[in-house]
Amino acid sequence: MHVPDGFINAPTSAVTGVVAAGAIAVSLRGARRELDERTAPLAGLVAAFIFAVQMLNFPVAAGTSGHLLGGALAAILVGPCTGVLCVSVVLLMQGILFADGGLTALGVNITDMAIVTTVVAYALFRGLVKVLPRTRRSVTVASFVAALVSVPAAALAFTLLYWIGGTTDVSIGKVATAMVGVHVLIGIGEAAITALTVGAVIAVRPDLVYGARGLQRKLRLRVNGELVDAPSGAPSGGAPAPAPVAARSHRTVWITGLVASLVLAGFVSFYASADPDGLEKVASDKGIDAKAEEHAAADSPLADYGVKDITDARVSGGLAGVIGVGVTVVAGSAVFWAVRRRRGDDVSPSTTETAV
Repeated sequence: MHVPDGFINAPTSAVTGVVAAGAIAVSLRGARRELDERTAPLAGLVAAFIFAVQMLNFPVAAGTSGHLLGGALAAILVGPCTGVLCVSVVLLMQGILFADGGLTALGVNITDMAIVTTVVAYALFRGLVKVLPRTRRSVTVASFVAALVSVPAAALAFTLLYWIGGTTDVSIGKVATAMVGVHVLIGIGEAAITALTVGAVIAVRPDLVYGARGLQRKLRLRVNGELVDAPSGAPSGGAPAPAPVAARSHRTVWITGLVASLVLAGFVSFYASADPDGLEKVASDKGIDAKAEEHAAADSPLADYGVKDITDARVSGGLAGVIGVGVTVVAGSAVFWAVRRRRGDDVSPSTTETAV
């Protein structure tokens, strides 16, 4: 779904750039409410994980592949505003370092892959968890459905942008049919990856899953023969309640996620499908790539997910993947820690006044 330079004309690209900048500004504000000492470290890891899994193209039809977009996964794990920032960080790293997704089309890509997928997925996810039973399995099921729908929604959003500002004269109806058709299939893969990942995290650390907050049932105690809600806070005697073992540290989850991301990008990516992804296939078949331009970073030493001057494809691709994960986790973590710190700065000390 990474749109290259030349697909969308300059005015439309400029407008989507403004939309993307506005959405990022709003998301930075919203992320202050979402990020805390648990989710701030996880957010940078989520960005790195999305980068890694996006390298794993999977076959969806004859001669066509797909890969994770990640908006649904990020929104459910760390919150919708933080999710927009996660995917935006990934797209920025890919565009600048790996020549994947045009630089003039960065606004288009953020609007389509970060904003549309996140908003659609999280809105549907929240609606589903309200009507489904309040269980962890319901969160996983809702994750699957939300991720599935988010991908064809992004395909429709691209079709709309191409109808407004496409650089070639093609039948938009045919483009829409082809885009939605192939991206429904890609959405199944997106849904499976999202549900498996959310399910894995919620199984060991449900407190880290933003979308699962508020679903826990309150502890109820029997007092004088009647069930009453257990009081929150410290137990009687004033001693602080001991934290559950799983909640005492997120370090194990973070290290496990980082290692998994490095293995996926550095090793498993070599076995990814080499077929063109959904957008590339549709663009080639329908002729909407006629005016595609060479990427401004085509001479980057990491262009096309390989390290320049390393001839062994396995080593080159694996090293590029490891570098990408490292750069993304550092950049993402820096952004989210800064947002988290800004949240702390915004909380002014309470003042006391004496009534006269």
